[in-house]
Amino acid sequence: MFDPKKLRNDFPMFRNNIQMQNKPLVFLDNASTTFKPDCVLNAIKDYYEFETSNSHRGDYDLGYKVDVLIDETRKDVAKLINSEANEVVFTTGTTHSINQIAFGYARKILHKGDEIILTKAEHASNLLPWFKVAEETGAVLKYIPLDKEGRVATDNLKKVISNKTKVVAVAQVSNVLGFIADIKSLAKVAHEFGAILVCDGAQSVPHMKVDVKDLDVDFLSFSGHKMCGPTGVGVLYGRFNLLKEMDPLILGGGMNATFKSTGEMELLPPPARFEAGTLNIEGIIGLKAAVNYLLNIGLDNIREYEESLRKYAIDKLSKLNNVIIYNKNAEAGIISFNVKGIFAQDEATFLNYKGIAVRSGLHCAKILPEWLNEFATVRVSIYFYTTKEDIDYLVDILEKGGDFLDAYFA
Repeated sequence: MFDPKKLRNDFPMFRNNIQMQNKPLVFLDNASTTFKPDCVLNAIKDYYEFETSNSHRGDYDLGYKVDVLIDETRKDVAKLINSEANEVVFTTGTTHSINQIAFGYARKILHKGDEIILTKAEHASNLLPWFKVAEETGAVLKYIPLDKEGRVATDNLKKVISNKTKVVAVAQVSNVLGFIADIKSLAKVAHEFGAILVCDGAQSVPHMKVDVKDLDVDFLSFSGHKMCGPTGVGVLYGRFNLLKEMDPLILGGGMNATFKSTGEMELLPPPARFEAGTLNIEGIIGLKAAVNYLLNIGLDNIREYEESLRKYAIDKLSKLNNVIIYNKNAEAGIISFNVKGIFAQDEATFLNYKGIAVRSGLHCAKILPEWLNEFATVRVSIYFYTTKEDIDYLVDILEKGGDFLDAYFA
């Protein structure tokens, strides 16, 4: 049976409960990053204590073992997202992955007047690369209108897409509003117009089953550290035929078959051609442990639990007269709100004083205020180890906070 309290025992951060001033540790910033379980930390430790070697370099046992671990990780990630192993590219994270897509593939196919379709709810990682590519190619930026709640509706994509559209880039889960986009139907529309569908999975892959074949996406990106893995490692999934057409952003050792003094160069096939230099081996090995940890828990179990806990939190928060919730009806475990009369960062600072870690500000979605009409919000984001007691404590503090300055200096 799924038991978040029991699962907390797998995490040193909870066991150690390191906080200053004798305050509790209530971590509600899981959309930013997640805690790491023992299995991930032990995998990294074992690499340095028993397996240290470079990959693709050594004709000896240690080197071979590392190569095997990397290959196994690729297969495990492929199992997680239902892809082929040769469609999994290791990157530094979601940002790197989307930049690779934008500059390695999209820049090659875009011409003046072609269209890139985005939404105003996107994270900077899925906006700024497209801004730059549009500037360099003369492509035009367009946006899917958000509906009255902030959802990305397929019918609204149909209103803006055209035969000039070459790229549709959308997050499966908004990192501010928490709505889950119907990526499958969006991809269907994009493909009907000859466009590719680029999916930002940073907030979806750690929390729900993501099947790239069922969704029919062309590219998917996500980060290890948002799914109990290490920082500095991520994944780019791409259809193999598209990866073969994509240029690497980084050139160097490990990604070429041969090169000559004349400047001729023969690249290795994907995914190796996109993994120049020494890989983040400890990160990849840690990612392997994280992927299997989540698979053992069950992504359906995680999704079901988070959905239930979110409903519990919304019910509690809705009863507070001083709290404005901006995404009551969202599906993912992200809740954005403000306390009446208090700037978001001030509220987050006060919550930290009480031992609650939340995120405040624009959350890297800096054009969303054009739709939301709020400059900054407080964001609570849960994970499978978040408990009802965490939510109860948050609600109690928000309810009793009263005037911010009086409460803070009391």
